[in-house]
Amino acid sequence: MSMHGKRKEIYKYEAPWTVYAMNWSVRPDKRFRLALGSFVEEYNNKVQLVGLEEESSEFVCRNTFDHPYPTTKIMWIPDTKGVYPDLLATSGDYLRIWRVSDTETRLECLLNNNKNSDFCAPLTSFDWNEVDPNLLGTSSIDTTCTIWGLETGQVLGRVNLVSGHVKTQLIAHDKEVYDIAFSRAGGGRDMFASVGADGSVRMFDLRHLEHSTIIYEDPQHHPLLRLCWNKQDPNYLATMAMDGMEVVILDVRVPCTPVARLNNHRACVNGIAWAPHSSCHICTAADDHQALIWDIQQMPRAIEDPILAYTAEGEINNVQWASTQPDWIAICYNNCLEILRV
Repeated sequence: MSMHGKRKEIYKYEAPWTVYAMNWSVRPDKRFRLALGSFVEEYNNKVQLVGLEEESSEFVCRNTFDHPYPTTKIMWIPDTKGVYPDLLATSGDYLRIWRVSDTETRLECLLNNNKNSDFCAPLTSFDWNEVDPNLLGTSSIDTTCTIWGLETGQVLGRVNLVSGHVKTQLIAHDKEVYDIAFSRAGGGRDMFASVGADGSVRMFDLRHLEHSTIIYEDPQHHPLLRLCWNKQDPNYLATMAMDGMEVVILDVRVPCTPVARLNNHRACVNGIAWAPHSSCHICTAADDHQALIWDIQQMPRAIEDPILAYTAEGEINNVQWASTQPDWIAICYNNCLEILRV
């Protein structure tokens, strides 16, 4: 990833605070737009929307809005055609849906599953269904996952009102649930998996919620923090353990036995992103300042080394591969966002 030619290979943005959550916009008319969430250990946090000015080749902050507590995850609506309202979701104490316009970002709805109590169990993560953008799933430290239905309702005046309701809530794990992700298998609407503090990866089907399938259990029962489905081949997913230096690749057809282990990192892995356009490429990022891209074609033979390595100026705590611009990867470390051409 060297700098060459007229077009830069790396663009950098410095935020006024430590960046934790971060993601690419999906809309075709909003290239090089990302949302960043602050990590400040107090109630008052921020979200910034930034975009790359193609003329000046500089990132510009388009909008900043307040967010209670740090965002654990940020996602834009997976709307590749630009037919839905321009929505952004964040998780923290609750799931919030925001509407983005050129001048402001405003809260569209707050989805709270604990109506009958003052206590709220923080949300560790969520996923937005790509096949049906009216479906979102959240994971919580209270051992549950909740599937939400979103209504982008009738146009009143010139505004579609957005509201949401609980479609189902289930106890997913024996302990805290740390991540949830919809699978593209079986139509892409009904299957999802979760990971958690009990060290297991479990798979669910919304049509048959009376049972789940354990795909993998960490041998030492270490908590599993993240899971990520392959974007092209729904048989494969990747996961990683808390404080672990390796990423485990699983094949749902061969439960409980990893098909590959990616273990070149020298400090704990914080992020995983599959290539949007290729079934055999995956990027991992870690506290060793490195973002590594792997080619896993030769599985189940051992994958010894990554094919690309980028060293950042700090511990990388998040990585996202742009689904609509597959030659760009975003990473964040300290107070910086960088996008890298691959």
